[in-house]
Amino acid sequence: MDSPSPPSKRRRKNECGDDTSSSPVVVFAHGAGAPSSSDWMIKWKDMLGKALDAVEVVTFDYPYIAGGKRKAPPKAEKLVEFHTDVVKRAVAKFPGHPLILAGKSMGSRVSCMVACKEDIAASAVLCLGYPLKGMNGAVRDELLLQITVPIMFVQGSKDGLCPLDKLEAVRKKMKSLSELHLIDGGDHSFKIGKKHLQTMGTTQDEMEGLAVQAIAAFISKSLGERA
Repeated sequence: MDSPSPPSKRRRKNECGDDTSSSPVVVFAHGAGAPSSSDWMIKWKDMLGKALDAVEVVTFDYPYIAGGKRKAPPKAEKLVEFHTDVVKRAVAKFPGHPLILAGKSMGSRVSCMVACKEDIAASAVLCLGYPLKGMNGAVRDELLLQITVPIMFVQGSKDGLCPLDKLEAVRKKMKSLSELHLIDGGDHSFKIGKKHLQTMGTTQDEMEGLAVQAIAAFISKSLGERA
């Protein structure tokens, strides 16, 4: 299968910046346990930036983990204001560029909360390992049922925090356009066991590359509907 063209290629005219406004700005939030400087975040920041031809992929640290702190994360709702400020600064820096909100695990939940705010005009939300189940095991679907922005889920098939049957049931009830890309054998951080990779005859990088291709296609479609 051919790799989808980066979203901005449809409108980019030249390298002088005459018409590059379809190149998105991506605000990418980390998960609960690791900051934006983690190897996982750095790798995915680079992959998303290239695949989406982003004008910038903005990463940041929530206050509870900034500066090397190792405090327990607060409830996601308490991170929304800080996250929203980061988003507004990114939008002000790149006016006219479509906004993509992305997040890993907890960061994807907060991204969805930010997307629901009236003063935030996101073109799409990208959830990498969405934590559908809470600490008590209950399915947290209220937020997903509120969101109206196109949303993509990338999930590992062995992610215990997001039972796929529960996610499919929620998706059927959602107002917004949603898509799911499954990483076969992947855990909450998409890590696939060596035996599973050998059985499939593939590699971790190849599986993640397929996910990134699917993300690029979804964002391209979302931006096309926006245009």
